[in-house]
Amino acid sequence: MVDIAEVTATPGPALLTPDNAVMLFIDHQPQMFFGTGSHDRTTIINSTVGLAKAAKVFDVPVVLSTVAAETFSGPLLPPLADVFPDQKVIDRTSMNAWEDVAFVEAVKATGRTKLVISGLWTEVCLVLPVLSAIAQGYEVYVVTDASGGVTPQAHEHAVQRMVQAGAVPVTWVQVLLELQRDWARTATYGPVTEVVKEHAGAYGLGVLYAQSMLGEHAAG
Repeated sequence: MVDIAEVTATPGPALLTPDNAVMLFIDHQPQMFFGTGSHDRTTIINSTVGLAKAAKVFDVPVVLSTVAAETFSGPLLPPLADVFPDQKVIDRTSMNAWEDVAFVEAVKATGRTKLVISGLWTEVCLVLPVLSAIAQGYEVYVVTDASGGVTPQAHEHAVQRMVQAGAVPVTWVQVLLELQRDWARTATYGPVTEVVKEHAGAYGLGVLYAQSMLGEHAAG
């Protein structure tokens, strides 16, 4: 029951903030994109880079990981790597990143308990660490549009499996705006709207239009 006397204008503890989240990018690599058929690959790339720039704007720590980069899958997606030019990429042999000691230690080192995860493929290299992290007590948010599976069914069923285990499905724009939450936060207002204009499609065009017609602080 709601105790009206205790209701206050404060955010709920389930919300992502720049201080409680860490973003994990798993296996956004050429060979993995070649096999992705769940939805448009260019859209996945755009969403992934938009998500990465959201992390950059709010100084959210990130963990970047690849699988068999030198022997099969190729390097990390260049536009993603460009967002974090000084970030070490953890290369693995395991399909489940949560079975790689270096990866898990990197996550633990951030001290964050809300994991925002995206990756390829949804049904393998994303679902396995998600289920593993949940089993160890982490809160996991799966960025579905910055992830992709081999087929639409593979992606959908993997998302369902993760949700049934307790993961929260989100999109990259949702994450960006949840981190901002208040347009009066002027320190990040400008950078956020720039990410929106560059990566958020029609929404970005709307922001561009509003700013051109009504001034740079018209959008929200």
